[in-house]
Amino acid sequence: MRSKPATERIRQFNQGRDPRLLRLKYRAMRADVFTFFRGSCHLFYEDWPNKTSLNDAPPVWICGDLHLENFGSYKGDNRLVYFDINDFDESALAPCTWDIARLLTSVLLAATTLKITADDAVALCESCLEAYGQALSKGQSRTVEKETATGLVRQLLSGLGQRRRQDFLDERTEVKNKQRRLLTDGKRTLPVTAQERKRITAMVRSWAAARPDADFFRVLDVAHRIAGTGSLGVERYMLLVEGRGSPQGNYLLDFKEEPGSCLHPFLPVEQPKWPDEAARVVAVQERFQGTPPALLSAIRFEGRAFVLRELQPLQDRVRLRSWDGRLSRLVKLLRTMGQIAAWDQLRSGGRQGSAIADDLIAFADTRRWRSAVLNLARNYAGRVIEDYRQFARAEDDQLISQN
Repeated sequence: MRSKPATERIRQFNQGRDPRLLRLKYRAMRADVFTFFRGSCHLFYEDWPNKTSLNDAPPVWICGDLHLENFGSYKGDNRLVYFDINDFDESALAPCTWDIARLLTSVLLAATTLKITADDAVALCESCLEAYGQALSKGQSRTVEKETATGLVRQLLSGLGQRRRQDFLDERTEVKNKQRRLLTDGKRTLPVTAQERKRITAMVRSWAAARPDADFFRVLDVAHRIAGTGSLGVERYMLLVEGRGSPQGNYLLDFKEEPGSCLHPFLPVEQPKWPDEAARVVAVQERFQGTPPALLSAIRFEGRAFVLRELQPLQDRVRLRSWDGRLSRLVKLLRTMGQIAAWDQLRSGGRQGSAIADDLIAFADTRRWRSAVLNLARNYAGRVIEDYRQFARAEDDQLISQN
């Protein structure tokens, strides 16, 4: 709980991270309270009450960092495009109420960014809660694709068909003498040292040697990748690989360290024993997403756990500000997000201690938990605003120099 100021807790949590990327992270977190909330997931669980009826909810696999911008599109290994939860770094076995509480808190904090009133934000939360409860109560999991999507999600998925891999590659690379190289622009990427390139290339070669498609993973170039908010500063690379052939058939991969879930010290449920943190992330993603993306793998690199995944031109998030003053569009979006949260919990049910559908149906039908979830979200949103104001006054040098 709150034994120290939020700014001090943020500094301690980020100790050891790359100072260059920490400056970017802290700058982003100062932009607005919603981005601050995204970049400080650990505070949410440090402050989560030990004594609350919400901890008695059935245990399920959760994203752990569920908020408005951790939903997005992706292409599954069946080459169809879906809309689902897309971040599993903090995933864990926890009461089913934890994810939905964090999602609702994010809605309340995004009200200023979305230019909606506080009352409208609460109404959106109520719509999301209702859709989540109804989906749990039915006990059947579904997926969201273009044919089943509505509103802003349908608009997103329909527009993805116009994107080409060629354009995606060209935005992030350059071709010289018929060979691609990554662009290091200081926004998406930073250069690696020759030694880093050598070590990563050797690791991928060794890992791919046992695969039938080993040539696909021949590394052409490596750069530090700048992406996300909460994970900025964690070791992360963008890899350019041979793919289907150079230069037009090259692929981009994301290679990211998984240091562990920030929820772990606060979980009331015993966790399974994983081979490593990357294995946890990959397993939960595969359980949530009925059709997970291709090229998703857990890899050991120099004694640490990393996740390797494809960077896709069809990955994107809903443009939240494109609701154009029609609140009904946001209502549809929040209902979809609530349904997805429920469907993913149902889909991953019965695995390594997670509740089965019958338990979740019984829980959903009680309805008593709904007001408790919304009350917690409303109260905690006020705390986040206080923490944000304090953090916005802190100096980067004060935070980073002590790392």
